[in-house]
Amino acid sequence: MCYVPREDAESDWSADSWSDYGSRDKPGTALGRTVPDGNVLFPDIFHTDHLLFYERFSAYQDYILADCKASEVKQFIAEYLEKVLEPCGWQAIWRTDVFQVLVGVVGVNFPALKAVVQLSEPFLCESQDSSFTQECMQELLELKEHQILLQELWVVYDESGEFDQTALAIEHLRFFYRSIWRTWDEEEEDEFDYFVRCVEPRLRLHYDILEQRVPSGLVLDYQNLLSQCEKLYEKFLNVRNSISGNDSDSEAENVSMVEGLKLYDKVEHLKQKLKLIENPLLRYVFGYQKYGSLQAKGLRPTGAKVIHVVPWTMTANLLHLLAREKLCPESCEDLEIQFHRDPLAAVNACYEGDRVIICPGHYFVDGVFSIADSVELEGYGLPDDVVIEKQGKGDNFFDCTGANIKISNLKLVQHGAVEGILNVHHGKTTLENCVLQCETTGITVRTSAELLMKNSDLYGAKGAGVEIYPGSSCSLLHNGIHHCKEGILIKNFLDEDYEVPKITMVHNMIHNNDGYGVVLVRPAMPSETKDATGNTQPTQAGDETACAEGSRQEQPGCVTDELELCKRAETSEQTENNSEIANVLGATSAKKRQMHKKRLSELGFTEADDNLMSQEMFVSVEGNQFKWNGKGSFGLFFF
Repeated sequence: MCYVPREDAESDWSADSWSDYGSRDKPGTALGRTVPDGNVLFPDIFHTDHLLFYERFSAYQDYILADCKASEVKQFIAEYLEKVLEPCGWQAIWRTDVFQVLVGVVGVNFPALKAVVQLSEPFLCESQDSSFTQECMQELLELKEHQILLQELWVVYDESGEFDQTALAIEHLRFFYRSIWRTWDEEEEDEFDYFVRCVEPRLRLHYDILEQRVPSGLVLDYQNLLSQCEKLYEKFLNVRNSISGNDSDSEAENVSMVEGLKLYDKVEHLKQKLKLIENPLLRYVFGYQKYGSLQAKGLRPTGAKVIHVVPWTMTANLLHLLAREKLCPESCEDLEIQFHRDPLAAVNACYEGDRVIICPGHYFVDGVFSIADSVELEGYGLPDDVVIEKQGKGDNFFDCTGANIKISNLKLVQHGAVEGILNVHHGKTTLENCVLQCETTGITVRTSAELLMKNSDLYGAKGAGVEIYPGSSCSLLHNGIHHCKEGILIKNFLDEDYEVPKITMVHNMIHNNDGYGVVLVRPAMPSETKDATGNTQPTQAGDETACAEGSRQEQPGCVTDELELCKRAETSEQTENNSEIANVLGATSAKKRQMHKKRLSELGFTEADDNLMSQEMFVSVEGNQFKWNGKGSFGLFFF
């Protein structure tokens, strides 16, 4: 199958104007030169590994792969190279894991994606040992019939611009096989466009990682999953080949078939996990379950509990107030007090049951608060007087895994982060009278964790202000959540592996968020798959104040009555919003119970007692106010 460029694009593959890439009159696309690494004085090569996302995206979509299927990828790449690659007359550095050598290209085998090369004069070679002499390299080339993979070549720089497109084409080829292509892609179904299905999400993930928009833990997980999948797939191919090459119906072959099926299932499972991470939407929706290596210290060997004090500046008056109100209000016997220069050092010194008191001041911290024991972190004063601001780039700010952690009277300020401002992974965390100025996601309540947040203010999250995971417990009382992308994101998966979250929302003010005040993420039921939008009809932003605004235009004699009517209407509308959220969450819980009953019935338990349903969602939603949210008060996202 031959790819023919679109006529409406007025492309001419034989002309230099077919692509922006390599054009010196366009910013961001002109190629520079770089000095090769190593001790040998190789000639400079084209600097091509700095390409921007849109440059690679456009090249793969418009010129290289177009709408090809997975089984046609190599053919499309060969046709692209045949049109843009100089067939001979250029030099390159041939690089492998053990050596690099200067070669001259005398031809190209396009279907095999290989170049026909010969050693350049003078002979330039660098290797890990001295065994790669000119004679040895010549013998190696003869064994390879002088053909080597194009992606192993780095084109020598040429000022004329004649080989710019050659260097770019090889860079696109090299990047594709290093970062995009998977050995199992060719066996995937060909029903969908390969670029849309595989290239685009993997390319976006690559640049998200480069720009530090993906948590480092998730990056490590992805790399490990990819490595595992490649090894298992190789084993699967070996087993499959051994079966296909054996015509006998022996017991050994049957064992191999069983082993092959098991390997296939494992590979498919890993592939699904990889796709989940590669898809930016699913990566956000499902999130990243971090299994931290935080280890609780437990009680001190002496059994004593310590109060840690962090003073910005210590005066006699402040010390007197601390001693009277916090350090020893009743008895000071056997009380140990430690002083620290910064809050992070104080938290790192804590054992089970310790307490940290932070005096008024603006503290800059470059690090992560990893709290694995039951400790209390308290600001001495109002939140705006005790500020902890994160410096430097990093994934986390606060990681909580302790059984009973309390944080109060603090203002937390986050900058340049990838993950949220506070992550509750395990145990219970209480957040009281705090202000959280977020950067990415706000607070994340992971599976099996519990959060009690009251009388606090959270704003500025580019994701959700609060993310509530399946199997968690979250109580939000008298808080303000505003100026985030979404107010509260509830993740509820109707899967037997997940418990539905337990949620209490009472008297919160959720306002001025870009999206919805509250969003529920859940699978679509069969009856709902026809709904392409996947959203309920939201209460539109500003509706709750429209009547009050209009009433100000009336005659003075009617103003009092009109305002009273509008106040009642607004109260009624807020009540409806709370009821809608509670009803939808309750219906989801009922569906979960039905699924649980069905599973029990399939196992032979025909009478399932509702009291045994440990996975029922507890919902209390009342007195919350939703104002000026961009898409409305409540929305659903189906997947």
